[in-house]
Amino acid sequence: MNETGIRDGVREVDVAVIGAGQAGLSSAYHLRRTGFVPERDFVVFDHAPHPGGAWQFRWPSLTYGKVHGMHALPGMELTDADPARPSAQVIGEYFAAYERGFDLRVRRPVAVRAVREGDGDGRLLVETSDGDWSARALINATGTWDRPFWPRYPGQETFRGRQLHTARYPGPEAFAGQRVIVVGGGASGTQHLMEIAPYAAATTWVTRRPPVFREGPFTEEFGREAVALVEERVRQGLPPKSVVSVTGLPLNDAIRQALADGVLDRRPMFDRITPDGVEWDGGERVDADVILWATGFRAAIDHLAPLRLREPGGGIRVEGTRAVADPRVHLVGYGPSASTIGANRAGRAAVRDIRRLLDQEPAPV
Repeated sequence: MNETGIRDGVREVDVAVIGAGQAGLSSAYHLRRTGFVPERDFVVFDHAPHPGGAWQFRWPSLTYGKVHGMHALPGMELTDADPARPSAQVIGEYFAAYERGFDLRVRRPVAVRAVREGDGDGRLLVETSDGDWSARALINATGTWDRPFWPRYPGQETFRGRQLHTARYPGPEAFAGQRVIVVGGGASGTQHLMEIAPYAAATTWVTRRPPVFREGPFTEEFGREAVALVEERVRQGLPPKSVVSVTGLPLNDAIRQALADGVLDRRPMFDRITPDGVEWDGGERVDADVILWATGFRAAIDHLAPLRLREPGGGIRVEGTRAVADPRVHLVGYGPSASTIGANRAGRAAVRDIRRLLDQEPAPV
């Protein structure tokens, strides 16, 4: 290896961070704070064109005032944000200022194609559109936005209207005068319904399970219990559920009004899709011009497949943030840390463990 950190055309660092959303930036901050130097000791890759993580792709009508639970990144508060501005702009600008302020030197847009074992030297080979990199440890902070989940139902391919997912939601004006079916009982589904209803000719809400509306404040104890449920699945090697799936929907004034107006009148999941809408086995049918799938996302971890970290249950078994099958790999923003405050804490924990690992394992000559 020469003094610039390149060996046989492969650039070498101690730690590679994949993703520059909340989880990736938090991890990079803690690396910087504990003495790692960007571009020498660690590198951050982000496939997105601009700072902001998944927030930069949110629909324009999701203003900052409608965002639930946005927690500031460590070391820099988000202050004086206009609640009427789109969250994509507010948080994108905040993330950009954060990257500059802490000199994190994020490389973008860079696609990480695969992570695999190195050439027998105990390192990981990270194959990217920015060339190949070798790292002693890896922080995977890729989130879920790139993997929208589309359920499959009989007749889906015959539907003559439009089908789209939350990931491509354009805002409520695009549904003016149309009959819209919204599928999904999470926060996105309810937000879409409440926005679309004043514009659409008709809306129908269907979910697999009856929605759970939670009254009262979101206490710290309740939050810990919810995170523990998600964490247990991850510990068992099962695909993680979102934290929101076990907390329920907060019963705020907007939700109460939508319930009173009949906008959030939930119906059970249909059994099939027809060219003109959906049908239930009992003979009931609803005609529609649009089916909007607010059905969530899955973890974007396909690039880790060469490391064979997945358990038979389909997930990666994790203790804290460390992949049980490979202590060099940490998953931040995965499972129980898939929230803004959880990502901050997980980034700190991952860096602490990586520092301990690297101190125990001398760098190869």
